[in-house]
Amino acid sequence: MRVDDPWYDATASGWEDGQDPGVPGEVGPGGPGRPDAVPRQRVHSAAEIYLEVQRSPAFQEVRGRYRRFVFPATLAFLLWYLAYVVAATAAPGLMARPVAGAVNLAMIAGLGQFLSTFLLTWAYARHARLRRDRAALELRWDTQEMTRGVVQP
Repeated sequence: MRVDDPWYDATASGWEDGQDPGVPGEVGPGGPGRPDAVPRQRVHSAAEIYLEVQRSPAFQEVRGRYRRFVFPATLAFLLWYLAYVVAATAAPGLMARPVAGAVNLAMIAGLGQFLSTFLLTWAYARHARLRRDRAALELRWDTQEMTRGVVQP
Protein backbone atom coordinates (compact mmCIF):
# COMPACT_ATOMS: atom_id res chain seq x y z
CA MET A 1 0.00 0.00 0.00
CA ARG A 2 1.44 3.38 -1.00
CA VAL A 3 1.09 6.22 1.49
CA ASP A 4 1.04 9.75 0.10
CA ASP A 5 3.02 11.29 2.92
CA PRO A 6 6.14 13.36 2.15
CA TRP A 7 7.71 12.14 5.41
CA TYR A 8 6.93 8.48 4.74
CA ASP A 9 9.93 6.28 4.14
CA ALA A 10 8.98 2.67 3.43
CA THR A 11 12.56 1.47 3.69
CA ALA A 12 13.11 3.05 7.10
CA SER A 13 9.80 1.82 8.43
CA GLY A 14 10.37 -1.74 7.23
CA TRP A 15 7.13 -1.68 5.26
CA GLU A 16 7.55 -2.18 1.55
CA ASP A 17 4.94 -1.44 -1.12
CA GLY A 18 2.44 -4.23 -1.32
CA GLN A 19 2.50 -4.95 2.39
CA ASP A 20 -0.28 -3.56 4.50
CA PRO A 21 0.83 -3.01 8.10
CA GLY A 22 -2.71 -2.05 9.03
CA VAL A 23 -3.91 -5.64 8.77
CA PRO A 24 -5.28 -6.79 12.13
CA GLY A 25 -2.91 -9.08 13.95
CA GLU A 26 0.23 -7.56 12.42
CA VAL A 27 2.59 -5.58 14.57
CA GLY A 28 4.04 -2.26 13.44
CA PRO A 29 7.57 -1.01 14.10
CA GLY A 30 8.76 -1.23 17.65
CA GLY A 31 7.12 -4.54 18.43
CA PRO A 32 4.33 -5.47 20.80
CA GLY A 33 6.58 -5.53 23.86
CA ARG A 34 7.27 -1.80 23.94
CA PRO A 35 5.89 -0.62 27.30
CA ASP A 36 5.47 2.98 26.12
CA ALA A 37 3.66 2.12 22.88
CA VAL A 38 0.37 3.80 22.13
CA PRO A 39 -2.42 1.32 22.97
CA ARG A 40 -3.92 -0.29 19.86
CA GLN A 41 -7.62 0.35 20.37
CA ARG A 42 -10.19 0.88 17.67
CA VAL A 43 -11.43 4.47 17.73
CA HIS A 44 -13.90 6.08 15.43
CA SER A 45 -12.38 9.38 14.32
CA ALA A 46 -8.99 10.90 13.63
CA ALA A 47 -9.58 13.45 16.40
CA GLU A 48 -10.06 10.68 18.96
CA ILE A 49 -6.92 8.95 17.70
CA TYR A 50 -4.82 12.10 18.08
CA LEU A 51 -6.22 12.72 21.56
CA GLU A 52 -5.39 9.12 22.50
CA VAL A 53 -1.84 9.55 21.21
CA GLN A 54 -1.50 12.85 23.07
CA ARG A 55 -2.50 11.15 26.34
CA SER A 56 -0.10 8.23 25.81
CA PRO A 57 2.99 7.89 28.03
CA ALA A 58 5.21 7.80 24.92
CA PHE A 59 3.96 11.21 23.74
CA GLN A 60 4.26 12.69 27.23
CA GLU A 61 7.85 11.46 27.43
CA VAL A 62 8.77 13.07 24.08
CA ARG A 63 7.15 16.36 25.15
CA GLY A 64 8.90 16.18 28.53
CA ARG A 65 12.30 15.65 26.92
CA TYR A 66 11.65 18.60 24.61
CA ARG A 67 10.60 20.89 27.44
CA ARG A 68 13.46 19.84 29.73
CA PHE A 69 15.90 21.03 27.07
CA VAL A 70 14.15 24.00 25.48
CA PHE A 71 12.97 25.92 28.54
CA PRO A 72 16.33 26.05 30.37
CA ALA A 73 18.23 26.70 27.12
CA THR A 74 15.91 29.54 26.17
CA LEU A 75 16.13 31.06 29.64
CA ALA A 76 19.95 30.85 29.65
CA PHE A 77 20.22 32.39 26.20
CA LEU A 78 17.81 35.25 27.02
CA LEU A 79 19.69 36.01 30.25
CA TRP A 80 23.00 36.04 28.36
CA TYR A 81 21.53 38.36 25.72
CA LEU A 82 19.99 40.70 28.31
CA ALA A 83 23.26 40.77 30.27
CA TYR A 84 25.05 41.88 27.10
CA VAL A 85 22.50 44.63 26.37
CA VAL A 86 22.42 45.85 29.99
CA ALA A 87 26.21 45.87 30.20
CA ALA A 88 26.46 47.78 26.92
CA THR A 89 24.04 50.46 28.14
CA ALA A 90 24.77 50.59 31.89
CA ALA A 91 28.54 50.06 31.87
CA PRO A 92 29.94 51.58 28.68
CA GLY A 93 33.32 52.09 30.35
CA LEU A 94 33.62 48.39 31.10
CA MET A 95 32.53 47.38 27.62
CA ALA A 96 35.02 49.86 26.05
CA ARG A 97 37.95 48.30 27.91
CA PRO A 98 40.52 47.17 25.31
CA VAL A 99 41.35 43.47 25.19
CA ALA A 100 43.82 43.29 22.30
CA GLY A 101 44.63 46.31 20.16
CA ALA A 102 41.41 47.85 18.83
CA VAL A 103 39.33 44.89 20.03
CA ASN A 104 37.39 45.74 23.18
CA LEU A 105 35.22 43.74 25.59
CA ALA A 106 32.00 44.74 23.77
CA MET A 107 33.29 43.25 20.51
CA ILE A 108 34.27 40.02 22.25
CA ALA A 109 30.85 39.79 23.93
CA GLY A 110 29.08 40.59 20.64
CA LEU A 111 30.97 37.83 18.85
CA GLY A 112 30.14 35.60 21.82
CA GLN A 113 26.47 36.19 21.04
CA PHE A 114 26.97 34.75 17.56
CA LEU A 115 29.04 31.87 18.88
CA SER A 116 26.47 31.01 21.55
CA THR A 117 23.71 31.03 18.91
CA PHE A 118 25.57 28.47 16.82
CA LEU A 119 26.43 26.37 19.87
CA LEU A 120 22.82 26.39 21.04
CA THR A 121 21.63 25.36 17.57
CA TRP A 122 24.15 22.50 17.51
CA ALA A 123 23.14 21.41 21.04
CA TYR A 124 19.44 21.46 20.13
CA ALA A 125 19.98 19.39 16.98
CA ARG A 126 22.13 16.90 18.90
CA HIS A 127 19.59 16.63 21.71
CA ALA A 128 16.75 16.08 19.24
CA ARG A 129 18.71 13.43 17.35
CA LEU A 130 19.81 11.51 20.44
CA ARG A 131 16.83 11.89 22.76
CA ARG A 132 13.65 12.59 20.79
CA ASP A 133 13.77 11.73 17.09
CA ARG A 134 13.48 7.94 17.41
CA ALA A 135 10.63 8.12 19.94
CA ALA A 136 8.80 10.74 17.86
CA LEU A 137 9.19 8.62 14.73
CA GLU A 138 7.77 5.59 16.54
CA LEU A 139 4.82 7.71 17.67
CA ARG A 140 4.28 8.84 14.08
CA TRP A 141 4.33 5.22 12.88
CA ASP A 142 1.85 4.23 15.57
CA THR A 143 -0.41 7.17 14.71
CA GLN A 144 -0.31 6.43 10.98
CA GLU A 145 -1.17 2.81 11.66
CA MET A 146 -4.10 3.83 13.85
CA THR A 147 -5.45 6.39 11.36
CA ARG A 148 -5.22 4.07 8.35
CA GLY A 149 -8.74 3.59 7.06
CA VAL A 150 -10.23 6.48 9.06
CA VAL A 151 -12.29 8.73 6.80
CA GLN A 152 -11.27 12.36 7.22
CA PRO A 153 -14.18 14.84 7.37
